[in-house]
Amino acid sequence: MRIARFSHGETVSFGAVGGEPDDLSVVPLDGHPFGQLTPAGMPVKLSEVRLLAPVLPSKVVAIGRNYADHAKEMGGDVPEVPVVFLKPSTSVVGPGEAIRYPEISNEVSYEAELAVVIGRLCRQVPVEKVPEVVLGYTCANDVTARDLQRAEAQWGRAKGFDTFCPLGPWVVTDVDPADLRVTCTVDGEVRQDGRTSQMVRSVAELVAHVSEAMTLLPGDVILTGTPAGVGPLRPGDSVTVEIEGIGSLTNEVVSRG
Repeated sequence: MRIARFSHGETVSFGAVGGEPDDLSVVPLDGHPFGQLTPAGMPVKLSEVRLLAPVLPSKVVAIGRNYADHAKEMGGDVPEVPVVFLKPSTSVVGPGEAIRYPEISNEVSYEAELAVVIGRLCRQVPVEKVPEVVLGYTCANDVTARDLQRAEAQWGRAKGFDTFCPLGPWVVTDVDPADLRVTCTVDGEVRQDGRTSQMVRSVAELVAHVSEAMTLLPGDVILTGTPAGVGPLRPGDSVTVEIEGIGSLTNEVVSRG
């Protein structure tokens, strides 16, 4: 199932997306997607609604250098334990929303990533139990002010600007995350092209590791790392993250004004 969050008129709802690729529609759901899913209205053409970030997480937990080739291009080895950092909830935006280029940075970069969406409150989750706490998966762009990342020991500012965590277009609940193609294109040019099978640590290992330290709430998001090929963005660019079996997420880059 594809679960979207969308606005239609003055109403914001969750909905189930279905139909043919060239004729998609969304059926509103009663309440939120973390319990029983109940249709609550007639289908609406997807072209008539505005897709929003599919969830509003209390926190976005991100993993650094989880692809060996990316670790190498960043000048380091794969870390012995996962590198965990947080992106604030205020960094989250949805499909079609602008990524705003900070005035204090001259080197903003894209990072295409598979995002895990947590489906229920959990902590200290064993690896074998992780599928029970995952609602599904979506596309993410871990936008980064690379010059600030190099200059500061902590990555909070470099990764945490408003608009630096696009998510979408929806959450897919029935996809196997083990071997999905992950690409990033900028103005139609492919910049990243990898597969989730190249991750050093699997989705289950990452969720278990994070949940050892903190309670995860429904709607929380875990970013699983990015393949090699990261590079710069400039105002005016259009950047698209696409993940096999999930969909594509496109955002424009604009000057912060």
